[in-house]
Amino acid sequence: MTVPQSRHRRALAIPLGMAMATALAFLPNVSASAAETTATAAATAAGASDASDATSLSYVVNVRPGHGTSQRVQRAIDRAGGSVVIAYDEIGVIVVHSSNPDFARTMRTVPGVDSAGATRNAPLPAQSTTDVGTPRALSSEQVAAAGAKAAAGQDPLEPLQWDLPAIKADKAHEKTLGSSKVTVGVIDTGVDDTHPDIAPNFSAKQSTNCVTGKPDTTYGAWRPSASESPHGTHVAGEIAAARNGVGITGVAPGVKVAGIKVSTTAGYFYTEAVVCGFVWAAEHHIDVTNNSYYTDPWYFNCTTDPDQKALVDAITRASRFAERKGTVNVAAAGNESYDLAADSITDPVSPNDGTPSDRVIDPRKCFDIPTQLPGVVTVSATGAKGLKSSFSNYGLGVIDVAAPGGDSTAYQTPAPPATSGLILGPLPGGTWGYMAGTSMATPHVVGVAALIKSTHPHASPALVKALLYAEATATPCTDPYDINGDGKVDAVCEGSKNHNGFYGWGTVDALAAVTH
Repeated sequence: MTVPQSRHRRALAIPLGMAMATALAFLPNVSASAAETTATAAATAAGASDASDATSLSYVVNVRPGHGTSQRVQRAIDRAGGSVVIAYDEIGVIVVHSSNPDFARTMRTVPGVDSAGATRNAPLPAQSTTDVGTPRALSSEQVAAAGAKAAAGQDPLEPLQWDLPAIKADKAHEKTLGSSKVTVGVIDTGVDDTHPDIAPNFSAKQSTNCVTGKPDTTYGAWRPSASESPHGTHVAGEIAAARNGVGITGVAPGVKVAGIKVSTTAGYFYTEAVVCGFVWAAEHHIDVTNNSYYTDPWYFNCTTDPDQKALVDAITRASRFAERKGTVNVAAAGNESYDLAADSITDPVSPNDGTPSDRVIDPRKCFDIPTQLPGVVTVSATGAKGLKSSFSNYGLGVIDVAAPGGDSTAYQTPAPPATSGLILGPLPGGTWGYMAGTSMATPHVVGVAALIKSTHPHASPALVKALLYAEATATPCTDPYDINGDGKVDAVCEGSKNHNGFYGWGTVDALAAVTH
């Protein structure tokens, strides 16, 4: 089995002051991995599952929505050796555990079952891992140095946030910080709501832990442990870090933020957890969700494969349900420099919880979920010079909008006083650090969508998305795109100034969101 990597869009975790050589070592197209360097080791935890659970897999069984689990389907699940974890009747998705290797194949023959498939290759884990890639905290001296450059009304670290003026968020804040009646849901690795930049805007009643596929509403269950990724906390701060004289400022510092934890301690985002996350958002008045990950274990889920088709079906149902309930869903495009509109793509990492192999997929039949699902806003990343980030996926007709996600400072250097081309945000434990990736671009779009919702409180998801696209700043193709200056074209942008494969409808505009 290969060593599993964090699946949260392989964000780059770079602490302030780290040498550029280190930053480059983490960037896609510069080294073999664009992820935080995360080594995970499975271990048996105290109170672990019994022996039968150790060989069980998790499955989704998709049936006709809105009618509950029929007795025939329930009997079939029982006969096939399955145990129902939870049934989401409103979307017809049933989460099941079974140690029967033929469970999915058997269920697919049952009348009333639309699709069924395993959500993973590895047995249900005893969750215990060690994360060695966590960014170091900024020193008090570094925080003080940045604060000395802050203008009146700015938070201390705001001078380092080149990403805010890049989308005119600084100008938008002169008009409004957003409405506390709007809530964004961070479907991610968990959020440290005790962080001073997040605590003022955190909504505990709209937060949960969905890792098992069933909501755990125990107070604090949404938080990451000390050994888990800081990813969700960083994302939450980018969206809604309070304007409170501490740390950074979010794109929408007046809105509420909720933590919806869907990642295992090993960093896997499995289908049952993601389904739970969308349904929770739908039923708890979440206005916008941030999805900076892809659903494990397949980078692309091929509808020609019955197991993978079931995963696409389940998450499509859940995300559409959330949108019908009033939620705008926003997702990261990914960090592998893939052209998602190409005729074919070689996927070398799937399944990431089994034995991956190079497989050539057709992106019209094999989907990165939730990124490529209908209705989901797909986001590419830009750097400090406004160009597509070196690592960002792209594709005409796939990318909807672009936003700052950072890039190597050597490739795209920000104007002083900012010192890094990456994105600054909060880390668990009350500190701050740099990260980069389409994971960091997505919360900028979520923040702008939250500002639109604040300005137009009765707007439907369709209208919020229409305004998001119409108000974006048209960004023409970068042609030729030679991001590292070596004389070779690194990616080809197709389309017009107003709609193309690098930037979609353009770079999001926070000022337009609060003035139009």
